[in-house]
Amino acid sequence: MPGILAWGLVSGMAMIKAGLTLWQALGMTFLVFAGSAQLAALPLMMANAPVIVIFATAMVVNLRFVIFGAALGPHFSHLPWYQRLWYGYFNGDIAAGLFPLRFPAETLYRPAGKAGFYMGIGYSNWLAWQVGAVAGIFLAGRIPESWNIGFAGTLALLAIMIPLIINAAALGGVVISGIVAVIAANLPYRLGLLLAMVLGMAAAMLIDAWLEKKKT
Repeated sequence: MPGILAWGLVSGMAMIKAGLTLWQALGMTFLVFAGSAQLAALPLMMANAPVIVIFATAMVVNLRFVIFGAALGPHFSHLPWYQRLWYGYFNGDIAAGLFPLRFPAETLYRPAGKAGFYMGIGYSNWLAWQVGAVAGIFLAGRIPESWNIGFAGTLALLAIMIPLIINAAALGGVVISGIVAVIAANLPYRLGLLLAMVLGMAAAMLIDAWLEKKKT
């Protein structure tokens, strides 16, 4: 949570420095609630890019949440649609990383404890992010960029990602996605992140299929 708070702080500062008013920045952090999409959209807003370009960029950066939702959604299929819609707002990297550790695929049809666990992560993540973002909005200009506090958010995600590397397929996916993300870092609209995600998943699936075939 401290890492998420620090990441939110950076996002809040970025919104004010991009020229958003106080109320615009507060509205963006509460409505959008997606740091990478916000940070991707802000430079385009500063450059007066067309609204459709800003919207499309944010959608592309957030496509990973579609994958997270597809993975987590079946665990909550027994719930009414409006409750699942509410859960979707809290869908994020932290929940997608920690939920499968507690409830792996074999627990798919056992709903006990899942809603409470998921929302415990979701509410905590939301609160840490919003506290950080609001603080960043009000403290913009008073915290030196040289502190590079946003790196704390990266460290927080690394702490969640590393325990998820439980086999060769997962390791292969991480290695490939990491390499692609670095090579494609300069692609427009942060498409390098999407490319890294897709190729990383493809690599993991191929390695997993190869290992299963090798067993037989």
